[in-house]
Amino acid sequence: MPGHIARIAEEAETFLSAGPGRPAPSFPGCVLLAAKDGVIVAHRALGHAVRYERWDEEREEAVELPPGSRVPMAEDTIFDLASVTKLFTSLLAVQLAEQRLISLDDPAARHLPEFAATDSAKSAITVRQLLTHQSGMVSWIDLYALPDNEARYAAIYASELETPPGTAHTYSDLNMISLGRLMERVTGRTLDTLVAERLTGPLGMRDTCFNPPEALHARVAATEWQPGTDRGMVRGTVHDENAWALGGVAGHAGLFSTARDLAAFGQLMANGGRYGRTRILSEESVREVLTDHSAPLGASPRGLGWQVDQRFYMDALTTAVTTGHTGYTGTCLVVDPVAGTVFVLLTNRVHPTRERGTESGYRRLPARAFARAVPVRPVSGRTSWRAEPTAEAAATLTAPLPALRGPARAYFRLWYDTEPEVDRGTFERSEDGGRSWTPVAFTLRGGAHRWRSEGGFAGWSGRRWLVAAAELPATTTHLRWTYTTDGDNQGRGVYVDGMRVSVAGRPVFDEARPADASLLEADRWRRSTD
Repeated sequence: MPGHIARIAEEAETFLSAGPGRPAPSFPGCVLLAAKDGVIVAHRALGHAVRYERWDEEREEAVELPPGSRVPMAEDTIFDLASVTKLFTSLLAVQLAEQRLISLDDPAARHLPEFAATDSAKSAITVRQLLTHQSGMVSWIDLYALPDNEARYAAIYASELETPPGTAHTYSDLNMISLGRLMERVTGRTLDTLVAERLTGPLGMRDTCFNPPEALHARVAATEWQPGTDRGMVRGTVHDENAWALGGVAGHAGLFSTARDLAAFGQLMANGGRYGRTRILSEESVREVLTDHSAPLGASPRGLGWQVDQRFYMDALTTAVTTGHTGYTGTCLVVDPVAGTVFVLLTNRVHPTRERGTESGYRRLPARAFARAVPVRPVSGRTSWRAEPTAEAAATLTAPLPALRGPARAYFRLWYDTEPEVDRGTFERSEDGGRSWTPVAFTLRGGAHRWRSEGGFAGWSGRRWLVAAAELPATTTHLRWTYTTDGDNQGRGVYVDGMRVSVAGRPVFDEARPADASLLEADRWRRSTD
């Protein structure tokens, strides 16, 4: 699918300049990588790794470097991963649990007594609650202003809980900082050593580390102009002020990596815990990581440290088990084990300032293009019908029927992937020549599973074609398939194929017949081979 694959970079490239809803570029540069079934299908570097000298706070504008001093982006550019670091911290914890060095249901204070020494309410917090952000700890406190690491960790342990442990979800850097410290205590190894020995080393991730050595700084993308930390334009040291204050090594932020290295890490999850001949986690542990642990709280889906089913940046790559994370510096990893896809987008969004916002459109649109590149093959003939998933649109596909001489039965194949509860499809009928419409109840079958719909569908069909069937009264004159969308997140879309209607077992409409196919009226539906 070379045309669709090319669209991945084309979509990302649009964010190198101002556009609708963004008065400034979303980022100076990026590196993207898309892989399917372990094969890299796209790997592009766009824009600049270093473009700006500083940020003029008085004028609120970026001061550019002379063209000859700018550093172009390269495929092996090294990026500050920001919160994508949390994925590594999380897998370390699950690996230690698998090896029985800890239990996920251990109180954190069992391994780190000072964690609850000044606040007894923290004695109930478990390792699992740190991983799932259900500890009740506040999202952030300022550690940079404190004099040393002893004071910084003491401030974390003394911070008041926002909610009782296990009762609410609050995304908190303090969870992962505490978890990193706990694992250091259990193993007697520093966090950077644990990551190198247990994850990046075995996976061959040679360009992934905390505190990149100075020899690598020329390959590192710049982040923010930070006069407040006396660092000027930050490049080669961690952008996050708290991680920097902690020496550049922390459970919530601090790792640097390349797109290729991060893709290998993502492939590990797509493969169920194995990369090549190296097994990092058991398949059972990976399933536990990808299980939504926030559902009982009614919170956004989240596994063990890994986000799941987050359409705001995964977009059409989303399934119930699609996993990954974003980073504040403009990074993200998306892994869909169902389709076997890994998507990496690394940007220097905060170069030269964080003040341009964090909206994730620049993540969604390339992800959507990659999802489109994974084909949906027709089941009847060379093409199927695909509803175009454009923003704030309604697509209709209408089939006029001949006069029916009795009750009829409709059959069709259906494949759908939509934003649940927002973007919806329907199957409808008309008795008055298409002037008014009512939903048609129909049954769906996928493998051994059968269920009934009252006329609508949303969410995803499991990345497979479903068999649909419906009873129609003899008064039916038209059938219609619709798909309506909102303005933001999108799914892969809706496909319909093999539509036919029979009366007493004899076909009266069959899309496979050219004469019947020519009667179909399509508005925002297109014939598609993929």
